[in-house]
Amino acid sequence: MSSTDSTSQGHPAAARGDSSAASLPPARPVFVPVTDRPWPALVALLFGFFMILVDMTIVAVAQPRIQESLDTDLNGVIWVTSIYLLTYAVPLLVTGRLGDRLGPKTVYQAGLVVFTVASVWCGLSGSIGELIAARALQGLGAALITPQTMSLITRMFPPERRGAAMGVWGTTAGVATLVGPLLGGVLVDNLGWEWIFFINVPIGVVGLVLAWRLVPAIETTNRSFDLIGVALSAIGLGALVFAIQEGEKYSWAGWIWSLIGVGLAVLAVFVWWQSKIRTEPLVPLSLFRDRNFSLSILGIATMGFAASGMIVPQIFFLQLVGGMSPTRSALVSVPMALTTGLLAPVVGRLIDNVHPRVIIASALLLNAVSIVAFGIIARPETPVWQLLIPMFFMGVANAGIWAPLAATATRNLPLTQAGAGAGVYNTLRVVGSVLGSAAVGALVQSRLAAQLPGVDAQQASGQGQIPAFAREGFSVAMGESMFLPAAILLVGTVAALFLTRPAGLGGKPVAPTSGPQAAAGPVDLDDGVVSAPSR
Repeated sequence: MSSTDSTSQGHPAAARGDSSAASLPPARPVFVPVTDRPWPALVALLFGFFMILVDMTIVAVAQPRIQESLDTDLNGVIWVTSIYLLTYAVPLLVTGRLGDRLGPKTVYQAGLVVFTVASVWCGLSGSIGELIAARALQGLGAALITPQTMSLITRMFPPERRGAAMGVWGTTAGVATLVGPLLGGVLVDNLGWEWIFFINVPIGVVGLVLAWRLVPAIETTNRSFDLIGVALSAIGLGALVFAIQEGEKYSWAGWIWSLIGVGLAVLAVFVWWQSKIRTEPLVPLSLFRDRNFSLSILGIATMGFAASGMIVPQIFFLQLVGGMSPTRSALVSVPMALTTGLLAPVVGRLIDNVHPRVIIASALLLNAVSIVAFGIIARPETPVWQLLIPMFFMGVANAGIWAPLAATATRNLPLTQAGAGAGVYNTLRVVGSVLGSAAVGALVQSRLAAQLPGVDAQQASGQGQIPAFAREGFSVAMGESMFLPAAILLVGTVAALFLTRPAGLGGKPVAPTSGPQAAAGPVDLDDGVVSAPSR
């Protein structure tokens, strides 16, 4: 077919050679699905995604028991989460491309195997060091799984139905947020903290079978790997996270600040290297020419920071000040999880027709306000029903953040960069999470030292409910630590205000993906913004 044919087939007038065709908007691209059963395939993919999210929330509710059982300090138990997030974040830059080269189905299944095996190792760990090592392997498995889910959604669902698919993705996140703490509480109270990891085994096995039967195999492309970029990103991020989390332990000595400087410098070299590499970079900087992609990954990074950062002070307050069991502390999160799960499908449909800045900016701001409210009222005398109010509004906010940001980030990207885009998006989300865990962990230790001078609050936190005389100061320290995630969310709120109307929103025509017109990239017909092509 000639280039004239390929560009004229979208409009009958153009096919007839009418001169008026030049004034017509570009034709909607023809989407060729990779499967005729996208919804069953999505359900199969969400098993792995669900397992990852459940594991994160289960571990959060079990942290005080792990600290007590393995005889470690607060910093040690925070590393159980931070190392997982760190080994999750760094490989994401490669695993998205690995899916393009080996096939997302193959890489997804390999990730399930690694994650499941690592879960068994976590449950058998007899020391905090061994548990941290096992969690590092778990993070690698999660890194193999996550980009494949977004990449396959992009290839299985056309743009106008992708918001609904992401709505189901968001519902899964809400259900996992509900199931994780509750299941974790029951397991920790009745069987021991080890079983929060053993429970992943049946989920992983079922996920493998469903993926084998339902997930389509997709044509692969020959991708190269930037090993220098991998090393630079790992060294830079690792140095930064270690320095932030260990800073309070070493009284923010000069070498800590030097390590932070080294981490930032190495990350700057990484960005420079990505602009100079002649083969395929880990982070194609051309992706950032699309404004919505750039702003969305900034928004999801702030959300990752907040979601990871608020868990530690929240759970420690509920269990160590409130005297709640893991199960009871998990029940406090039920309003948030239920609300997210119920509203996510509704928001998923809205995002296909409503300007994303309206939903996302409002939700990020509501989340920040709700976290601040929880931090203010988290005191020993506060009745539980008052704590449930901000948790409810956090659930409303979450429904307007996770799926809408994912759909907005990937909507204008060409299908040839689906894997790279998903990898960068998820990397920034997890980078936000690991920085949130480390930064809030350091802040918790700092605020405890300030509120309880002369009291070894970290040691007391590993021995069940803390003494009555220390509960007020401990509560204030936990509440103040939650203000940092809220402040970071305000950065995401401001970024979301600059989102543009995506191409094709509400059924508006978009540019073709082939032919001469496609060279201009996706066109925003409302805002007049043309995104430069990604090559």
